[in-house]
Amino acid sequence: MFGLGIPELLIILFIILLIFGAGKIPEISSAIGKSIKSFKKSMKDDEKKEEKLPKNNDNKPEIPQ
Repeated sequence: MFGLGIPELLIILFIILLIFGAGKIPEISSAIGKSIKSFKKSMKDDEKKEEKLPKNNDNKPEIPQ
């Protein structure tokens, strides 16, 4: 679709290296890793909350009385 091969990826990585510098690359990758880890944790927490909710099996909306 995009046709990104090894030469194109190397050019992109070189441009990123020029923009951020060699010292910032580990900091940026660490921040991205922490963000992904936090996102996955929040998704798992939401799934656990949904499992704890009571399920309505008769497919009728619950009407408070």
